[in-house]
Amino acid sequence: MVLVAGVDDAGRGSVIGPLVISGVMIELQEMSNLISLGVKDSKRITPKKRQQLSKKIILNVQNHVYSNIDPIEIDRVVFEGVRLKRLNYLEAKVMAEVIEYLKPDIVYVDASDVIEERFAQQIKGFLTFNLKIVSKHKADVKYPIVSAASILAKVRRDEVIACLHNTYGDFGSGYSHDVKTRRFIKDLIKKGPLPKFVRKSWKTIENLRNELEKEGKTGKNNYDPC
Repeated sequence: MVLVAGVDDAGRGSVIGPLVISGVMIELQEMSNLISLGVKDSKRITPKKRQQLSKKIILNVQNHVYSNIDPIEIDRVVFEGVRLKRLNYLEAKVMAEVIEYLKPDIVYVDASDVIEERFAQQIKGFLTFNLKIVSKHKADVKYPIVSAASILAKVRRDEVIACLHNTYGDFGSGYSHDVKTRRFIKDLIKKGPLPKFVRKSWKTIENLRNELEKEGKTGKNNYDPC
């Protein structure tokens, strides 16, 4: 019996909320069941379809796992990390934790590093057992097992964002290109220190702060809703 796993992330580029990493594992001979579900890159599927597929994926895989990397941890490595030990390195470490939990024979990962093999070697450096690591760009498009992990990661992150919406209002997707998100962050900046669910190390924050300073609207009080 050969166990195959796929690992992918969701929310890497977001300015609000966690980076979610998910792993799924299935027996190689059962892979056709996963393919028959029609899994594909989560970004190519509507939220409703992702929700439906995530439930079917969980029923068809042998095991699955999630891990959240919170904004405060992302900020720490971006602000303090040295070259080659920033976000890619942190993501490799957490992916290794996911792989350790699943214990597959082969794992396919969506490479975060521009150098695919370097990312594989970083992951391997954190593991306590040997296995074959296939590290590729756009693995979520190329390999159904990674597509499945991509869908689970995206659904889990959407759930986190929905919880934040319930508490703080609709700030959009949490990505910097979203007009609602940018407006929401500007309002937070006006009120003072940013809450813990915002990634303060992102260039977007500096850009929005600069925009507000030009408008003379930067806040001075101590506001932290968390």
